[in-house]
Amino acid sequence: MEIHFENWGLIDYQKAWDKQELCFQEKVHQKFIQRQNPIAAFLPISHHLIFCQHPHVYTLGKSGDKANLLLNEDELRAVNASFFPINRGGDITYHGPGQLVGYPIFDLEQVFTDIHKYLRFLEEAVIQMLQKYGITAGRYEGYTGVWIDPDLPSARKICAMGVRCSRWITMHGFALNIHPDLSYFKHIIPCGIDDKDVTSMELELGYKPNFDEASTILKAEIAKQFEAIYLL
Repeated sequence: MEIHFENWGLIDYQKAWDKQELCFQEKVHQKFIQRQNPIAAFLPISHHLIFCQHPHVYTLGKSGDKANLLLNEDELRAVNASFFPINRGGDITYHGPGQLVGYPIFDLEQVFTDIHKYLRFLEEAVIQMLQKYGITAGRYEGYTGVWIDPDLPSARKICAMGVRCSRWITMHGFALNIHPDLSYFKHIIPCGIDDKDVTSMELELGYKPNFDEASTILKAEIAKQFEAIYLL
């Protein structure tokens, strides 16, 4: 499996969504053409992995409840944040500087046609990356994402996930808290879960980890999970 990797840096959420949607729709259209014309099936659909950060923004999945956003429009402006209802799964979450957002645009028909397995692979990549820093993480039964102390009352989420999949092409992805301003999570009920905290690598480690280093390690772990190599 070959993955085209791109780092978009700090990018406005709407701009990133538009770019991601264009790439996604091109691949969905290519898949449609392939099914109409068997000859086109010999041209494999490329895989992409995008890393970025966003200015302060709250996004609400298609099955989410807007009541989980605890700010009105004036209050959003006061904290310099924006809000977008979007077409991924899951409820509400926050993105901001210091948080690594990953958008895999993969053709799962070339890998495995199992969206739950796909999410577990992404979770495992994050779990293994955190282990490199001495942070023991795992899964919280019944929920997606990566958690610290998932089996204890102190369970707290360090990485949220929400994806969209059409014709086995994926988009959206994960958000790993490296060193964001966690106070922004107090303005929402994260992922609709009101009895669990959110954490970050910085909070767990007691120091601010290098963002680029953490990103590079996670990029390698994703490649390992999907037995992939990167094309720049």
